[in-house]
Amino acid sequence: MLYTEGAVIFGLVYLLLPFMILPLHAVFEDLRPELLLASRDLGAGRLATFVHVIVPLTLPGAIAGVLLVLLPAMGMFYVADVLGGAKNLLVGNIIKDQFLDARDWPFGAAASVLLTAAMALLLWAYHLSRGRLGEALSRPETTPRETTP
Repeated sequence: MLYTEGAVIFGLVYLLLPFMILPLHAVFEDLRPELLLASRDLGAGRLATFVHVIVPLTLPGAIAGVLLVLLPAMGMFYVADVLGGAKNLLVGNIIKDQFLDARDWPFGAAASVLLTAAMALLLWAYHLSRGRLGEALSRPETTPRETTP
């Protein structure tokens, strides 16, 4: 299995799976069962509950997991070198090769900037998802006001 694409994928999953599981575990642990029961009481099926309740409430954790996994996965050139025999390329391998082997610093810098921009885009998406979740949770409940004559 060594020096194959499967070995590289297995190595990356082995190294990075905890970084995805931990944010998801934290988010699912905070998911209140009352919300799921309320969804059921209001007539939503399993799919509607998943789409309209579970996904919006767990989206920040999923994006946080992607943030914690994506950048290291792109930059782990040594995993592809050791397990894949330098035949399988990741973005980190391309950047390393451009800087060290080809001495093409402008291309290596441009690839690094693109990787940084992708990370910034994901951080922006995380910020938006946290903001929307905060707005949804901080809305005042609509209760009928008592009027005095």
